[in-house]
Amino acid sequence: MRKYISIALSIVILDLISKQWIFNHLDLGNALVVNSFLNIVHFQNTGAAFSFLSEASGWQRYFFIGISSAAIFIITRLIHQRLKQPLLCLALSFILGGAAGNLCDRSYYGFVIDFIYLHYEGLYWPAFNVADSFISTGVALILYDAFKNKKPLLS
Repeated sequence: MRKYISIALSIVILDLISKQWIFNHLDLGNALVVNSFLNIVHFQNTGAAFSFLSEASGWQRYFFIGISSAAIFIITRLIHQRLKQPLLCLALSFILGGAAGNLCDRSYYGFVIDFIYLHYEGLYWPAFNVADSFISTGVALILYDAFKNKKPLLS
């Protein structure tokens, strides 16, 4: 269990350090062009994935804090229950770390700092952060594990 919690805490630390650097060194809305498909930007997202509910009047902050807190509790229990499934536990620790990183932002600032901005010609993917990357990777690993083992998800 300690190994998976350590992985999650490492993700939180990496996420918070990267977001703090952006917050301190890049003005809101500004971008650093890295190459033809990647910019580093400073966006503040009061919503969830793809800015879902970002235009709400402020109640969404507490809603997402509640959802994230519940997810962290449930994921921690799942890791403890599935210790004999290392790939699933790794995937869950990725999601746990990402959820906790975004929860820290939302609790402290009231928004999540997004800064990785991928694009190709005129097509832009919504900005995201380190926490979001680990959440997505964790979900992909859960799906891979389920298909590889031909088991229902989280059964």
